[in-house]
Amino acid sequence: MSFKSLIDEIENNLKKILDDLSVTNISFLVEPAKPGFGDVSSNISFLLAKKLKKNPKEIGDMLSEHYMKSIHTLVSKVESHPSGYLNFFADWEKLTQLILSESNLDTFGSVDLGKNSTIIVEHTSVNPNKALHIGHIRNVVVGDIVARILEKSNYKVNILNYVDDSGLQVADIIVGFRHFGFAQQPPEGKKFDQYCGDDVYVKTTEKYEADPSLEEIRKNTLKELEDGNSETAQFADKITRKVLENQLETCWNLGVYYDCLNFESQIIQSGLWSDIFEKLKEMNLVEFENGGKNVGCWVIRGENNDEDKVIVRSNGTATYIAKDIPYAAWKLGLLKDPFNYKKYEKTQPGTRILWQTTLADSSDPQQNFSGEKVITVIDSRQARLQEIITMLMSKFKSVENAYVHLAYESVTLSPATAQTLGLNTDGKQAQMSGRKGLYVNADAVYDLLKNKTIEETKKRHPEMLASEIQKIAHHVSVGTLRYEMIKQDLDKIIAFDLTKSLSLEGDTAPYIQYAHARASRIIEKSTRIPSIDIDFSLLSDKSELELIKTIGLFDIHVMNAAKNLSPKVMARYCHDLAVAFNSFYEHLKVLDLGDEKLENSRLCLVNSFKQTLVKALELLGITAPDRM
Repeated sequence: MSFKSLIDEIENNLKKILDDLSVTNISFLVEPAKPGFGDVSSNISFLLAKKLKKNPKEIGDMLSEHYMKSIHTLVSKVESHPSGYLNFFADWEKLTQLILSESNLDTFGSVDLGKNSTIIVEHTSVNPNKALHIGHIRNVVVGDIVARILEKSNYKVNILNYVDDSGLQVADIIVGFRHFGFAQQPPEGKKFDQYCGDDVYVKTTEKYEADPSLEEIRKNTLKELEDGNSETAQFADKITRKVLENQLETCWNLGVYYDCLNFESQIIQSGLWSDIFEKLKEMNLVEFENGGKNVGCWVIRGENNDEDKVIVRSNGTATYIAKDIPYAAWKLGLLKDPFNYKKYEKTQPGTRILWQTTLADSSDPQQNFSGEKVITVIDSRQARLQEIITMLMSKFKSVENAYVHLAYESVTLSPATAQTLGLNTDGKQAQMSGRKGLYVNADAVYDLLKNKTIEETKKRHPEMLASEIQKIAHHVSVGTLRYEMIKQDLDKIIAFDLTKSLSLEGDTAPYIQYAHARASRIIEKSTRIPSIDIDFSLLSDKSELELIKTIGLFDIHVMNAAKNLSPKVMARYCHDLAVAFNSFYEHLKVLDLGDEKLENSRLCLVNSFKQTLVKALELLGITAPDRM
């Protein structure tokens, strides 16, 4: 529990004091204090002022006196601040021993928010007609990190990737291959997903614009795609699976793994829609339109001045939302599972087995990838559609927040980065568009980051083996890409800049990773194995205590990140941890002190920092190299 043990002790004692005072129904806060307000603060005095008819300072003085008479272990003193806050000061020798001891445990930072309940995190879900671009990577990384944080919070997490293999974008590349003569093999040195996106998709859409009569071919192809037995659908399955394989390779390279691939074409063919449509009608969640512009359609009524949403057209065909509704219900386990399951053709790295749905017979065992709660990571432009699905799922399940849309804003490229990657933006940030070919392949960004890191590492370590340099460059480039995607709030647009993101100064992944490398070097030079059997009273310098406190806040930040589905909380924590360590590093020596007891104590602290940072970065999917 670490620092939270101090907070829990204070909270429990304050509750006992309130009981002694016969005061009830007071929901007070106990939280880490701001600088100058002790170690922990509470707003309890403000909340009691009206009930006790005294000013907060008087109440604080009274509570301080009561508190010091109670049984307490981790608090050395309590003060009533003139502002009215009640401030608690830790017994740092005892708290240091607790924090540094617990930081050595594998479970350090774990919290029990989920109570081992099952939760679905669906992310990536990129149309299988192109390579992933830098904008998609925000979705991929956000989803992956949310899943990691939830697993640390004792949820059983199922990670899904929805493959939209029957939509317009897939129809476009199929038209390109079957009607416009594009070869099925990419040019030498080009991945198939990149070829489909850069050449087939872009050039096919250009042909539509030049000749509107081609739109008929597109419509017919889309219709044939939805007939799973057609020759067009079978050809599309072959093409989209080749694209998907390349997309997965990109994700795997970034340390992102899944539990199950779900295919839109199978959702359509499964009969799930007819089941859910009947349920919608029974519950009066859809209405048949007898007049107006939507005459003959089934619609979901708009709320708060929103337009009605057509889900079945007057010709009887379902709109795209009709694919999403049954899929959402399936994820929540509200419909009988029509799928069989088989292992994906390629083995993904790591320990997770990758499954895929199938409507064909399978010798593999049946799986269950539904959950009590669903989080779907989709960009904010889909907010209206997701609001409708969220509303419907809450009606079906009769539980608020059973279905959560985790929205995020887009990624742009800084003018300098766009120019480096071959985009001419006239000095403006680059907004990406797959249809127009205005996007930057995620693999290309990774390669550029890796090459820059290799150059820098060679300069710093000319003696290092090429294989070691490659390994470090991979960890730094992946860490950089992931960190840049989550260090800002999800509702903020990211302007990605290659040069700034690789800096060893400021709010960057390399800055944090370099702090770990520094700690590793100290332990290596000591030639000793750090021990927890030390004199904790020797760790009393301000920079030492600040680092110990930051280490001890790990589980509090995990809880906060999990409750708010906020990767940024963990990114900020990792940065704060690195800042606290670098301050300690700059102020105090660890080795060659001529005092073995003090050296061992500081070495223990360095090792505690190192282990905690590794665990925290792991939640961000970032590896901390021992050398940089």
